[in-house]
Amino acid sequence: MTQLTDKKCVPCEGIGKAYLSSEIQSHLGEIPGWALAQDGKSIERVFILKNFVACVDLINKIKTIAEDEMHHPDLHLTGYKNLKVVLYTHALGGVTENDFIVAAKINQIV
Repeated sequence: MTQLTDKKCVPCEGIGKAYLSSEIQSHLGEIPGWALAQDGKSIERVFILKNFVACVDLINKIKTIAEDEMHHPDLHLTGYKNLKVVLYTHALGGVTENDFIVAAKINQIV
């Protein structure tokens, strides 16, 4: 089985449909620290960093992953050192393998 970090995101139009909540739950073990969001249609992880600069540095690293994969998370910086990353496949309104790939690659850099 290929690790998520070895995979590349595919164009959203070719994926088919988003995962069901049960499918998302069954794959969460592959991306430690991530959880199914309350809406059931996205996955999220909260990072509490040392300071504002550390948050912006992480955002820049995530930007590089997102651009390389052409799959972009929603980023929420609050309280100067709290960063919530939310992933879902916008075109399908839910979670797909692309989201797990990006989450795994984010985990690699943290």
